[in-house]
Amino acid sequence: MIISRAHQIIQNHISVQEKILQDDVLLATLEGVVQVGIQTFQQDGKILFCGNGGSAADAQHIAAELSGRFYINRPPLFAEALHVNSSFFTAVCNDYSFEDVYARAVEAMGKTGDTLFCISTSGNSENVIRAAKKGRDLGMTVVGMTGESGGKLKAYCDHLLNIPSTDTPRIQEGHILLGHIICELVEEALFFARS
Repeated sequence: MIISRAHQIIQNHISVQEKILQDDVLLATLEGVVQVGIQTFQQDGKILFCGNGGSAADAQHIAAELSGRFYINRPPLFAEALHVNSSFFTAVCNDYSFEDVYARAVEAMGKTGDTLFCISTSGNSENVIRAAKKGRDLGMTVVGMTGESGGKLKAYCDHLLNIPSTDTPRIQEGHILLGHIICELVEEALFFARS
């Protein structure tokens, strides 16, 4: 029973990855997002990430690949997940609201020329949507990472990487795949000639 369920889950994972591979619109969007990442760092900008729960973990994971290293030993890039300062996060949640916590962080740290990744499997996380709105107001490029529909978040994104699934774990697996592709290709473009 366990083995058959594991096979089914793995097959569902593969099915979503195959849909990504066959989605020309999504792949073209991915190419555009890679170019945005390259340009952001070339122009001395930074990339900020936000999300809740597993999406917060993905935000931190992808930011770490950029700010640390992916494959190449190279200078660090300015990339950060907005929830990692727990004192700021809890103070804003307490003094303002959970819905405003990421927007306030974006207002403090973001500027024109920076990029904001807003990660939400449903696309309907209010604090992530408010962050996207604030990012747009500041002239940042906003990249959404969502599930199939894009939810309410899609209206505030310059680029939408919407994984073709409605199943949260499969969406998150797709987000990490695309996140790793972005990190690898941005790093290659910026540093390969020097490595």
